[in-house]
Amino acid sequence: MASGEGILTDGQWKKLELATQNAENLSSSPKSHPLFADLNIKSPTGGKGPVAGTPFRHVRRTHSGKHIRVKKDGAGGKGTWGKLLDTDGDCCIDKNDPNYDSGEQEAYDELVDSPVSDPLDDYKKAVVSIIEEYFSTGDVNVAASDLRELGSSEYHPYFTKRLVSLAMDRHDKEKEMASVLLSALYADVISPDQIRDGFIRLLRSVDDLVVDIPDAVNVLALFIARAIVDEILPPVFLSRSKKSLPESSKGFQVIVTAEKSYLSAPHHAELVERKWGGSTHTTVEETKKKISEILKEYVGNGDTYEACRCIRELGVSFFHHEVVKRALVLAMESQTAESRILKLLNEAAEEGLISSSQMMKGFYRVAESLDDLALDVPSAKKLFDSIVPKAISGGWLDDSFKVTSDLGGGKSSQDEKLRQYKKDTVNIIQEYFLSDDIPELIRSLEDLATPEYNPVFLKKLITLALDRKNREKEMASVLLSSLHMELFSTEDFINGFIMLLESAEDTALDIMDASNELALFLARAVIDDVLAPLNLEEISIKLPPKSTGTETVRSARSLISARHAGERLLRSWGGGTGWIVEDAKDKILKLLEEYETGGVTSEACQCIRDLGMPFFNHEVVKKALVMAMEKKNDGLLNLLEECFGEGLITSNQMTKGFGRVKDSLDDLSLDIPNAKEKFELYVGHAMDNGWILPEFGFYATR
Repeated sequence: MASGEGILTDGQWKKLELATQNAENLSSSPKSHPLFADLNIKSPTGGKGPVAGTPFRHVRRTHSGKHIRVKKDGAGGKGTWGKLLDTDGDCCIDKNDPNYDSGEQEAYDELVDSPVSDPLDDYKKAVVSIIEEYFSTGDVNVAASDLRELGSSEYHPYFTKRLVSLAMDRHDKEKEMASVLLSALYADVISPDQIRDGFIRLLRSVDDLVVDIPDAVNVLALFIARAIVDEILPPVFLSRSKKSLPESSKGFQVIVTAEKSYLSAPHHAELVERKWGGSTHTTVEETKKKISEILKEYVGNGDTYEACRCIRELGVSFFHHEVVKRALVLAMESQTAESRILKLLNEAAEEGLISSSQMMKGFYRVAESLDDLALDVPSAKKLFDSIVPKAISGGWLDDSFKVTSDLGGGKSSQDEKLRQYKKDTVNIIQEYFLSDDIPELIRSLEDLATPEYNPVFLKKLITLALDRKNREKEMASVLLSSLHMELFSTEDFINGFIMLLESAEDTALDIMDASNELALFLARAVIDDVLAPLNLEEISIKLPPKSTGTETVRSARSLISARHAGERLLRSWGGGTGWIVEDAKDKILKLLEEYETGGVTSEACQCIRDLGMPFFNHEVVKKALVMAMEKKNDGLLNLLEECFGEGLITSNQMTKGFGRVKDSLDDLSLDIPNAKEKFELYVGHAMDNGWILPEFGFYATR
């Protein structure tokens, strides 16, 4: 097998298909050996179509190359030997034969009369019944239980193939149900390798599927895209499958369609999940909403039994920590609700509805968010500290739980300073999200005068943006670009992202798509020159080897390495300011061209001011220097001198602009042979006039 991944080479597939045909031609039994079973099934529709290869099954080729039609199952026909085992009444052992043996007759009768039992054939019939019942009832738990009881786990790749192929010829409801069932069975009932092998079989048989399902290529591509979005197939499945499939095959078309039509679009995960209506797909956000509704209704009526029943019906035992967290927050927000909330949690623990580990996790999550809760509920820490002993004494919270808040004044002044900084920055960030005023935010941070906490600010900024709309995510990325070289060092950004990624697993408890969004923030930081690609390696080294954080860094690298990554990532959150950045580049180019023609410095400065993007003025510097080289017009430096003199372009932005030109000198030299010599002259001029930071001159000519 190629690379141990369960994907056969073209040569191996041909040998397997030849072996299958030979096995069929040499056996009269309709049952085939398990090794070859299902490789030639054509119709996934429960008998609607014929078996694949039927037109050729009873055709044999002579040594001369001519085709000869023979009877069904190989019986009769010129040049044939008849059936290997003829069960018709005309064929029996002759008692008058001198060699007649009564024992042989009994053995023959037993062989003819007893049905041939093939485990795979029995498995196939059973799984069709399981799938049909699931499509009728929608009960995932029953389907999983039935499949477990069926056993024969070695045949589960066939189940994957059969489930998808049956759903392909049905309505969107069944397609959605099939995807949900695969996600539910993944790793628990069906191993990842078996899911992958099932999809490989589907890709191999798609040439036959299109006979009965005209849009099979598109539908299967969507199934594969959904499996990747649901993380039951790895993204590498696409590239490995392409290598094993002929480019002319329908299977190859499926992979290309999945890549280009479904997995490369912005917000592809959300689009793919909603493609079939999402009628059976319950998101984390929907679950959170239901939990809130259950708790609010319970506080109103006090019916503990009904509340426990509703929580049980949610069917999300792995998410019960969210019930605990929201219940505790509700108790702190409304003291009149506290007694009922504690009663509910006690009852849920006694019934075994909420496990001790989920209870602990819920309490820890509240403890970690006390600083933020205190902004809305000033007495949150005091209330939480009063609830914890009650829970421990009631026996529904393990006594190993450590209260994180300390009201006895035991905290150090440094801890108090950090806590106050977090409160202040939350207010600053929320104000920024409302006003979109970057200069005001920068002034506020300067007033705090705590540069040692810059990584904390970055973590808080992105964490708050993650739980908001795309507009705020875009604003956060734009703000990072503005802070770069103005207030924050590269080390600040590296440490901030490390802090974010270290807590990625906890963040994912509240924000469903946190890992993907963090990968976008990382990739966007590289595209915006906030981080260098090598910084991602530096961040990855400081994270645990097999953590969510390292996976996020790996995803960010993949996003950056994709074609047209810059353009796509600028639009990663729906356009927002990403479009404005692109527009700003066009406007900068036009104003520089107009200045180069007319030479009106004051008008050019006013146009730069009107852009309202001071964090992006390094682009003005870069384009002005490149245009000066291309047009051989050093007069463009007069504009930079005027901008610097007016304070319109800061030394940090000037340095960054020169740095971006320096990084692209090798490419520029292809079109401008003397680019390096001209750049050295510009650097000398900038150093003499104090435009750029002193250390830049040392590295510029290295």
